[in-house]
Amino acid sequence: MTRTETAEATRQALVRAASELLDQGGPDAVTLRAVGARAGVSRGAPYGHFENKEHLLAQLAINAWSSLADDVEHLRANLESTSDILLERAILALIDVARRLPHRYALMFSAPADTPAALEAAGRLEGVFLALVADVVGESDAPRYGALLMSSAHGIAGMELSGHLAKDKWQVSVEQLVHMLIDAIRHG
Repeated sequence: MTRTETAEATRQALVRAASELLDQGGPDAVTLRAVGARAGVSRGAPYGHFENKEHLLAQLAINAWSSLADDVEHLRANLESTSDILLERAILALIDVARRLPHRYALMFSAPADTPAALEAAGRLEGVFLALVADVVGESDAPRYGALLMSSAHGIAGMELSGHLAKDKWQVSVEQLVHMLIDAIRHG
C-alpha cells in the first residue's frame, strides 16, 4: 500500500469512527482524541487529516448530504414509478435520515455555511430534488414548491423527532402528511 493509500485509509477510518461517535452521542461525543482512539490510530493522527473538530463534523455533514443525494438520484432513475411517487419517496428519504440518524440529520442543517464542500454537497441534493419537483409542477414553479416541500419535510422531521407529531393528537402519519403535500402542489 502506498503512503497516499495509507493516508486515505486512515482518513476513512477516522470518518467512520466519527460517524459512529456522532450517531451514539451527538456532536459532543465527537472529539479528535475519541475519534483517534476508536479508529485505532494515535491520538494525534486525526490532526493530520482534519484541522479541528468542526472540519471533521463538516466532513460528516458532506458525507450525509452526498449519501442522500445518491439515494435520491437512484430513486429518480426508477422509470417504473410516477413522478409524484418518486417525489414522495425522496421527501420520505430525507425524513428517514432524521429518524435513523438524528444527530447526523441535525448536523446536515448546522454545518458551517462557509464550507464550500458542504454547500456543494447540499446543492447536489437540492438540484436532484428540484428536478423531481419540476417533473411534478414544471420548471418554472419548481423552485418555490421545492422550497415549500424541503422546509415542510424539515418541519415534519423536527416535529416527529421531538415527539410533537403524535398520531393520536394530529390523527395523521408522516407518510400521510407527505402525500398531502404532494397533492397540494400538484393542484397548485
